[in-house]
Amino acid sequence: MIRLETAEIYLRALEPEDLEFIYQIENDVSLWEVSNTQTPYSRFLIHQYLENAHQDIYEAKQLRLVICSKETNETLGLIDLFDFDPKNGRAGVGIVIQDQSNRAQGIGSQALELVINYSREFLFLNQLYANIAADNQASIQLFEKYNFRTIGVKKAWTRVGQEYKDEIMYQLIF
Repeated sequence: MIRLETAEIYLRALEPEDLEFIYQIENDVSLWEVSNTQTPYSRFLIHQYLENAHQDIYEAKQLRLVICSKETNETLGLIDLFDFDPKNGRAGVGIVIQDQSNRAQGIGSQALELVINYSREFLFLNQLYANIAADNQASIQLFEKYNFRTIGVKKAWTRVGQEYKDEIMYQLIF
């Protein structure tokens, strides 16, 4: 059995009882910039999504895992593998920690390390990539800590209000 855990957190598959947690994250306007969301999600749509969450990464081409506290079992955030491409051995990775008070506590770092190891050792990927807003210093520091390297900058890539922001492309080759 694969154990995706550290001393403080564990990663688990989505469960039907995650509906409210996913609903809160997907409809948090402050997170829309990093998720490219533009419209709210209904509970009905999230319920449908959760009903199909049983598909494995080879079928769905994505994997969303819930980040949980080992001490309290509280759901803290999500980490996603997306654009899964087994032929070319790559996937995108994204992380969100829901509550502001849980950020900068090492939770994202632990989750990213677990997913890097899982991607390399069980999915046999050759690389992971991430797209990060140029002004998101916390994410930049996190991914650079794990040796993701800048491979390019997409200029004026993301519109936030009336402003266009650059997005940095990061890549980790195993």
